[in-house]
Amino acid sequence: MYVCSCFGITEQQVKQHAENGACTPRQIASACKAGTDCGGCVRRIQALLGRGACPRRELIDRGAPAFPQLPRTAAVATPSDADRDAA
Repeated sequence: MYVCSCFGITEQQVKQHAENGACTPRQIASACKAGTDCGGCVRRIQALLGRGACPRRELIDRGAPAFPQLPRTAAVATPSDADRDAA
């Protein structure tokens, strides 16, 4: 059955994107454009995703951070005004 008639996206496609990690309607939209035209399908997409459909959401619910800490990279030095004036 079609969820998004604007772009011809089916329930199965939405479910597949969810299995691949798209946890929110916005992430579904990024994956396949569903919900980005008339918006009439957004509530259906929300219903298909349901609560707990996203592994990351389940981790957040248990108190884990939403995004793991990324390693810090070295800061890039930029010339100061004094360095530019001296040149």
